[in-house]
This record gives sequence, C-alpha cells and structure tokens, in this order.
Amino acid sequence: MNPEPWPALPLADWLPTYATLHRWTQIVGKTRLGLAPFENHWWNCTLYVTTRGLTTSTMPYRSGGGGGGGGVVEVEFDFLDDALLARTDGGETRSLRLENKSVADFYKEYRAMLADLGVQVRIVPTPNEVADATPFPEDRAHATYAGDAARRCWRSLVQADRLLKQFRGGFAGKCSPSHFWWGGFDLACTRFSGRQAPAYTGVIPNCPSYVMREAYSRECISAGWWPGSPDAPVKEPAFYAYAYPEPAGCNVAPIRPAAAYYHKDMREWILPYTAVRGAADPDAMVLEFLESTYATAASLGGWDVAALRSSRTEKHDPRR
Repeated sequence: MNPEPWPALPLADWLPTYATLHRWTQIVGKTRLGLAPFENHWWNCTLYVTTRGLTTSTMPYRSGGGGGGGGVVEVEFDFLDDALLARTDGGETRSLRLENKSVADFYKEYRAMLADLGVQVRIVPTPNEVADATPFPEDRAHATYAGDAARRCWRSLVQADRLLKQFRGGFAGKCSPSHFWWGGFDLACTRFSGRQAPAYTGVIPNCPSYVMREAYSRECISAGWWPGSPDAPVKEPAFYAYAYPEPAGCNVAPIRPAAAYYHKDMREWILPYTAVRGAADPDAMVLEFLESTYATAASLGGWDVAALRSSRTEKHDPRR
C-alpha cells in the first residue's frame, strides 16, 4: 500500500517531535557548516531531501589522527528506518537510533559517532533561530521522537522538493537549489535578480546579524514550504513566498490560487497546506502559487523578467 503523498500534519499532533527534531537537524547541519567550503548566502550549510530523509551530501574532512588523512563524509537522517547514518568514502558506516532521547544524549552520541570515524569538526553547540537557545549538551527538555510524525513531515518535504525543482527549471538566472534550512526548519528555493540589495536590518532570534546580511545581500524572491510554528503568526504547515526587498504593492496585489493570501505580519504570501491537501490537483495548485507570486514580485520589483526566463520548451525537452 502506497503512503499518502500529502499526509496530514497538524502542528499540535507532532509538536514535541518537531521541537526535538529541529534541534537534531541543527546539530547535523552545523557539521556541514563546519566542514564544507563557504558558498554565497550560506548555501554550504543546508541539508537536502533524499529518498529516505535528509542528507548533508558529501563533506570533506581531515582525520583526527594528525597524519593528513581524511576524505569525504555524508550524514543522513533515514526516517524510514528511524536511524542517523554517517558514511565515509573509505567504506565505513556508523549509525545511531532515532528514538525518544534528549537533545543532550543525541549530541553526545553523535559527536562520539563522528569521532569514531576520525571526523573532527567544530560545532557551536547552541541552536539558532529559536527562542529557547539551551545549549545542546544541556538540553534534556526536548526528548521526543515519533517515527510516524517524522515520516509524515519528510513525505511533505518530498512533495514540496519535487515541485520546487520543477519550478526552478523555468528560471535562467542565479537560483539556489531546493534546500532545507535547519535554522528555520523550512525547504526553500530562491531566485535572484542580479542586483545588490539594501543591508538587511531585521532581527532573527539567536542568529548573528552578519549571517542575515550575507543571506540577503542580493535582491531575491524566495518560495518554500514550512511546517508552521506555535511562536509564529502562521501556526500550521504552509507554502510561502516573499521578496527581499519587498516592492511596494505586494500586500494588495492579486495572486493565485484563491486559497492563497498575503500575511501582513509575516509579510509573505501564504498557501495553507490544508488547501493543497484538499485540492483536486495539488501539484497544479502549488505551481500556480509559485508562478503567480514570482510574477507579481518580479514585476513590482522591476526585474528583467524576459531575460530571466528559461528558454527551455517542450520541444527542447530530451525526454520527449
């Protein structure tokens, strides 16, 4: 029996698991931040959706032995088997169970697993972009993992990732991959106009200002999927889209589909996940939202839309 492609994900049903998993993904994400070479807008620290969960992709490392050895290592959340796996190009694999355990215990086990592989990495042991920044080694409050809930979240990410990748193909300019930001626990794809943006002056909880200045150093229009947060104006899963800097008129511009709206506090367009789940054609609804919000923001922002449009057409598609 095939699993439901767009599973129900009410935030209240899995909030303890979400809060714990959020911090676990930050620990793993900070590993990539510490090992991978820097990329613009911090693209070097994101995770990616896989056929089983979330991965760091390959990261270069030096062995802790001091002999100049090393190689590449990948860390993957496997939500089908409720496991975290670390693999090296030397053929070594280590794993730890994803189960009810505190962030402190997870952090201790994870660092031991990396050390056993000879991987040394500096991790700042405090979470980012959350109000409760209890250091990982001290956090025993967040200790819940329900595998079913984690799988439902991951399957939602699989669907969002698939559609964001399809949307990405229509753009010829600089564009991020579809990638998972462990700070905000969201999947996003971001398009850029090519022009410099005004300095970012917003405040994100427990996130250094220099991080956000680099992230928003160029004009962009971003879209993605997010499970919501009890501390945010949007408390349930949703697709979102926004522009930085936000052009005048976004708050009153008509967008599609009818279920989408502009959230004045978030200053983002929102398409509720429940609307997508209930749609006759969820794919068409999401793609209409992505295309409509981009077209609106790009037009209001004075982007060269024609020049940034991909020349790919069906007759050029090698699959046809």
